[in-house]
This record gives sequence, C-alpha cells and structure tokens, in this order.
Amino acid sequence: MTIEHEDQLEKLRVIGALVARTLAAMGAALEPGMTTRELDDIGRALLEKDGARSAPELTYNFPGATCISVGPDCAHGIPGDTVIKAGDLINIDVSAELDGYFGDTGASFSVPPTPKRIERLCRDGRRAMWAGIRAVQPGGRLNAIGGAIETFAEKNGYSLVRNLASHGVGRSLHDEPREIPTWREPRDRRTIPEGLVFTIEPFLSLGADWVEELDAGWTLRPPRGQPTVQYEHTLVATRNGPLVLTLA
Repeated sequence: MTIEHEDQLEKLRVIGALVARTLAAMGAALEPGMTTRELDDIGRALLEKDGARSAPELTYNFPGATCISVGPDCAHGIPGDTVIKAGDLINIDVSAELDGYFGDTGASFSVPPTPKRIERLCRDGRRAMWAGIRAVQPGGRLNAIGGAIETFAEKNGYSLVRNLASHGVGRSLHDEPREIPTWREPRDRRTIPEGLVFTIEPFLSLGADWVEELDAGWTLRPPRGQPTVQYEHTLVATRNGPLVLTLA
C-alpha cells in the first residue's frame, strides 16, 4: 500500500511495534528443550494481549500463530512437537493484523553452542537486510534494493534464495507490489513512490539459491539443507529516507 494519511502511518507504527516486541520476546525465550509449539504459544499470547490477530492464520489458515522453522528448514515452518536443541538454527517470522493494518518481521536465531560459520551467517544476514534498506529512496528503482543486497552477498561469499521475495504490506499481509526481488533484477523497471509500505527480507545462504516445499505443503527447505537465514523489517519510503516500522 501507499500511505495517504497520517492516521494510516500511526496504525502501521502500532502494529509494527507489536510484531517487533513479539519477535524479540520469542527470541529471548528460545532455549533447548522447549517445543516450537510452546514458543508459538508465547507469540500468540503477546499478539492477542494487545488485540492483534495472527496474519498467517487470518490470511492463509496457517496452522500456527507464527512461522517457526528449525534448520535446515528456513521458512513457513509449522509450530508443533519439534524439540529445540543446542546448535539449532531457528527462523521466527511474526506477522499480525490490528485495526485493519498489518506488520511483518522476522529473524534467525542460533541456539548455542554455535559454529563460527553460522555466527557469521547470522551476522551477515542482518547486514544484507540493512544493505537493502539503505538503498530505499522515493523515486528510485525498486531493483536498487536487490542490487545492493546481491552486491553484499557476492562480496562476502554468500548466495541468495531466488524463489522467495520481499513484498508490499499494509492493508493486507501481501499487498502491492507483490514481489520485490532481493537479488539483482535489471528487467524490473518499477520505481518507489513516496509512502510505499513494504518488507525487505533477503534469504542469505551458504550455497542455496532455491528452496523446495516439503510434503506438509507449507515448510520450505534448501534442496541440500544448506544453512540459510532470513531477516525482515517492514518499512515506509519517506522523503527523508526509509522509516523502519518493526524495530524493537
């Protein structure tokens, strides 16, 4: 969506702050021995306490309040009886609706002890996201975002998953523009209007450029189980630069 009134921005700020707090609380609660359902219950309670509804449940009838993926899975993991173990790489994606507006955020967490290459992957996954955010400029090209992310990835020896993209958000979970590549896409000639609300969420990997859907119909995994992380913010393109709505 594109913001037209200040009250729209205020409602987006509220839901953005809520999903950010929820993600931070879930990350802080993460520990070996708990199940992904128990972790999801924490997220659900925090969202519902403030009157919000889980976006994946509301939009897609997803079987959980949040998406929790245990490596090698990297997206759309279904909360359940999986027990979190030391050394796991976990992705948590939190999106919700409040008063007709949606916020979307996500992050990957490593459960200690963590190998150095996974520590580096997590650090650089966040850096890749911020490289894309810094490229946002009203009137500029949407493909500048993916170009900045891919430049970072190439420089640091990573691959990018190319069948998962960023997207517009606001009045729906997946709003216009529907797909925003997080890799270099010279054929994309779209520009960024002032007030555009969208996510930036690169999937940075140690070798994967594609993910496959598992039999359950939701969960996504690199074909050879390559470690892959995702970091995501919702933001608005303003005349003063990108305004991130999902900072905790």
